[in-house]
Amino acid sequence: MNKRELNPDASPQAAFGARLRGAREERGWTQDELAERMDYSSVHISAIETGRKPPTLRFSRSADRALGKAGTDGAFEREYREIKHGGLLEGFPQYVEHEGRAVEIRLYQIGIVPGLLQTPEYMRALADSAVWRGAITPEQADERVAFLARRQAALVRARPPAMLVVMDESCIRRPVGGPEVMGAQLDRLVEFAALPNTVLQIAPYSMGERRPFDLPLNLLTLADLSVTAYAESQMRGHFDRDTGAVLPLLAAYHQLQAEALSQTASVDLINEARKGTP
Repeated sequence: MNKRELNPDASPQAAFGARLRGAREERGWTQDELAERMDYSSVHISAIETGRKPPTLRFSRSADRALGKAGTDGAFEREYREIKHGGLLEGFPQYVEHEGRAVEIRLYQIGIVPGLLQTPEYMRALADSAVWRGAITPEQADERVAFLARRQAALVRARPPAMLVVMDESCIRRPVGGPEVMGAQLDRLVEFAALPNTVLQIAPYSMGERRPFDLPLNLLTLADLSVTAYAESQMRGHFDRDTGAVLPLLAAYHQLQAEALSQTASVDLINEARKGTP
């Protein structure tokens, strides 16, 4: 039988298939043998290896069990989640599952406007920049933009959550996507501040060392009044539901709100920044 050549650089899906074939062949297994261990057909294995079918969560976990990769850095489940969520950091998909059910959302962001407040053009500019740097593929960029749009849409409901947002001043000073894109984004922030269920505050540069966080932070209050937290660095995200770890973050967030500008002063600062754009 002719063996079909694989191109792992063609797409994340193709890379998954090529790695599956490599792991299978390292063990000297045929597709039939792997299929039997995974409880799938050999036809299905072939379709995944050649990229004709996308992997699923169930398939990825089954492959990990069969190939001894469960819980490792090279787990197929981990690669599947990167494909599905466009290279999102670990912990973030779990956070998003709770975000859609939260009754209150508190956000703190540095450097860029929080995703839930981004315009489509602003988020596209960020995604395209990540492709240009080689951090993600064009396919992952498309999924990242679509994923963020779905997050925003999930918050448009009969009883929307209360949203309290504090942004470092760098978020409105750092130009993204050119003057037109940035101008529309600043307009969007002013519109957001006028909604009945929102509070928007700017943490000015003048706060200096009184700023309690050096990294972005998301806090969710759920219907049962439990609070969860998601924080991330450049390379890692962490979702936490432990009360003992989350409550100190909530207390520090309250301090941040007390030190930040009022919403009225924050909108004035955004409008001042807007004057420098078309």
